Amino acid sequence: MDLLHELTETRRETLGYFALPEEDLQKTYQPGKWNVRQLLHHLADAESVLYDRVRRVIAEPKQVIWAFDQDGWCQQLDYLTFPLEINKNIYASIREAVIQLAQTHYATASDKTFVHSETGLRTLKDEFEKITWHNAHHLSQIRQALG
Repeated sequence: MDLLHELTETRRETLGYFALPEEDLQKTYQPGKWNVRQLLHHLADAESVLYDRVRRVIAEPKQVIWAFDQDGWCQQLDYLTFPLEINKNIYASIREAVIQLAQTHYATASDKTFVHSETGLRTLKDEFEKITWHNAHHLSQIRQALG
Protein backbone atom coordinates (compact mmCIF):
# COMPACT_ATOMS: atom_id res chain seq x y z
CA MET A 1 0.00 0.00 0.00
CA ASP A 2 1.22 3.46 -0.69
CA LEU A 3 1.60 5.95 2.13
CA LEU A 4 -1.31 8.25 1.21
CA HIS A 5 -3.70 5.34 0.87
CA GLU A 6 -2.61 3.93 4.23
CA LEU A 7 -2.97 7.33 5.93
CA THR A 8 -6.47 7.68 4.49
CA GLU A 9 -7.59 4.16 5.35
CA THR A 10 -6.29 4.21 8.92
CA ARG A 11 -7.98 7.58 9.41
CA ARG A 12 -11.30 6.18 8.19
CA GLU A 13 -11.12 3.12 10.43
CA THR A 14 -9.89 5.03 13.49
CA LEU A 15 -12.61 7.67 13.30
CA GLY A 16 -15.26 4.95 13.21
CA TYR A 17 -14.14 3.62 16.59
CA PHE A 18 -14.69 6.96 18.32
CA ALA A 19 -18.45 6.30 17.98
CA LEU A 20 -18.41 2.98 19.84
CA PRO A 21 -20.80 2.47 22.75
CA GLU A 22 -19.34 2.80 26.24
CA GLU A 23 -19.28 -0.96 26.84
CA ASP A 24 -17.01 -1.45 23.82
CA LEU A 25 -14.76 1.45 24.81
CA GLN A 26 -14.02 -0.39 28.08
CA LYS A 27 -12.79 -3.57 26.36
CA THR A 28 -9.08 -4.45 26.34
CA TYR A 29 -7.09 -6.60 23.96
CA GLN A 30 -5.27 -8.28 26.89
CA PRO A 31 -5.65 -8.15 30.66
CA GLY A 32 -3.79 -5.18 32.12
CA LYS A 33 -3.48 -3.38 28.79
CA TRP A 34 -5.09 -0.13 27.69
CA ASN A 35 -8.77 -0.27 26.85
CA VAL A 36 -10.19 0.96 23.54
CA ARG A 37 -10.92 4.43 25.00
CA GLN A 38 -7.31 4.79 26.14
CA LEU A 39 -6.01 3.57 22.77
CA LEU A 40 -8.10 6.17 20.94
CA HIS A 41 -6.84 8.95 23.21
CA HIS A 42 -3.30 7.70 22.68
CA LEU A 43 -3.76 7.70 18.90
CA ALA A 44 -4.91 11.32 18.99
CA ASP A 45 -2.02 12.40 21.23
CA ALA A 46 0.57 10.43 19.27
CA GLU A 47 -0.78 11.89 16.03
CA SER A 48 -0.20 15.39 17.41
CA VAL A 49 3.33 14.52 18.57
CA LEU A 50 4.26 12.87 15.27
CA TYR A 51 2.74 15.75 13.30
CA ASP A 52 4.88 18.18 15.28
CA ARG A 53 7.97 16.09 14.52
CA VAL A 54 7.21 16.02 10.80
CA ARG A 55 6.72 19.80 10.71
CA ARG A 56 9.96 20.36 12.64
CA VAL A 57 11.93 18.11 10.31
CA ILE A 58 10.53 19.83 7.22
CA ALA A 59 11.18 23.33 8.56
CA GLU A 60 14.32 22.74 10.66
CA PRO A 61 16.07 19.46 9.82
CA LYS A 62 19.02 18.07 11.77
CA GLN A 63 17.66 18.74 15.24
CA VAL A 64 17.21 16.47 18.26
CA ILE A 65 13.58 15.60 18.93
CA TRP A 66 12.63 14.07 22.25
CA ALA A 67 10.56 10.96 22.85
CA PHE A 68 7.39 11.22 24.92
CA ASP A 69 6.23 9.03 27.80
CA GLN A 70 2.98 7.52 26.52
CA ASP A 71 2.08 5.99 29.88
CA GLY A 72 2.65 9.32 31.60
CA TRP A 73 0.39 11.00 29.08
CA CYS A 74 -2.31 8.35 29.64
CA GLN A 75 -2.22 8.79 33.40
CA GLN A 76 -1.58 12.52 33.74
CA LEU A 77 -3.98 13.54 30.98
CA ASP A 78 -6.62 11.20 32.45
CA TYR A 79 -7.54 9.20 29.39
CA LEU A 80 -10.28 7.44 31.36
CA THR A 81 -12.38 10.60 31.79
CA PHE A 82 -11.14 13.08 29.17
CA PRO A 83 -13.91 13.71 26.59
CA LEU A 84 -13.37 11.38 23.65
CA GLU A 85 -15.11 13.78 21.24
CA ILE A 86 -12.37 16.38 21.74
CA ASN A 87 -9.63 13.94 20.77
CA LYS A 88 -11.71 12.65 17.86
CA ASN A 89 -11.72 16.17 16.42
CA ILE A 90 -8.01 16.64 17.14
CA TYR A 91 -7.15 13.33 15.49
CA ALA A 92 -9.28 14.09 12.42
CA SER A 93 -7.86 17.56 11.82
CA ILE A 94 -4.26 16.59 12.45
CA ARG A 95 -4.51 13.52 10.22
CA GLU A 96 -5.84 15.76 7.46
CA ALA A 97 -2.80 18.01 7.91
CA VAL A 98 -0.45 14.98 7.94
CA ILE A 99 -1.96 13.83 4.64
CA GLN A 100 -1.44 17.29 3.17
CA LEU A 101 2.20 17.37 4.30
CA ALA A 102 2.76 13.87 2.95
CA GLN A 103 1.36 14.89 -0.43
CA THR A 104 3.74 17.84 -0.53
CA HIS A 105 6.91 16.53 1.13
CA TYR A 106 7.06 12.71 1.27
CA ALA A 107 8.57 12.26 -2.18
CA THR A 108 10.63 15.44 -2.37
CA ALA A 109 12.05 15.86 1.15
CA SER A 110 12.04 12.34 2.54
CA ASP A 111 15.80 12.35 3.10
CA LYS A 112 15.73 15.25 5.62
CA THR A 113 17.13 13.96 8.89
CA PHE A 114 16.75 14.43 12.63
CA VAL A 115 17.93 12.67 15.75
CA HIS A 116 15.32 10.98 17.91
CA SER A 117 16.33 10.97 21.58
CA GLU A 118 15.83 7.19 21.90
CA THR A 119 16.16 5.69 18.42
CA GLY A 120 18.88 7.87 16.92
CA LEU A 121 19.17 9.13 13.36
CA ARG A 122 15.90 9.11 11.43
CA THR A 123 14.54 10.62 8.22
CA LEU A 124 11.34 12.39 7.31
CA LYS A 125 10.44 9.30 5.28
CA ASP A 126 10.91 7.16 8.41
CA GLU A 127 8.62 9.44 10.41
CA PHE A 128 5.83 9.46 7.83
CA GLU A 129 6.01 5.67 7.69
CA LYS A 130 5.99 5.49 11.50
CA ILE A 131 2.71 7.43 11.52
CA THR A 132 1.04 4.80 9.36
CA TRP A 133 2.64 1.86 11.19
CA HIS A 134 1.76 3.24 14.63
CA ASN A 135 -1.90 3.82 13.74
CA ALA A 136 -2.24 0.39 12.09
CA HIS A 137 -0.58 -1.29 15.10
CA HIS A 138 -3.12 0.18 17.53
CA LEU A 139 -6.02 -0.51 15.18
CA SER A 140 -5.10 -4.19 15.34
CA GLN A 141 -5.24 -3.99 19.14
CA ILE A 142 -8.66 -2.33 18.97
CA ARG A 143 -9.94 -5.01 16.60
CA GLN A 144 -8.60 -7.67 18.93
CA ALA A 145 -10.31 -6.05 21.93
CA LEU A 146 -13.61 -5.92 20.09
CA GLY A 147 -12.96 -9.47 18.86
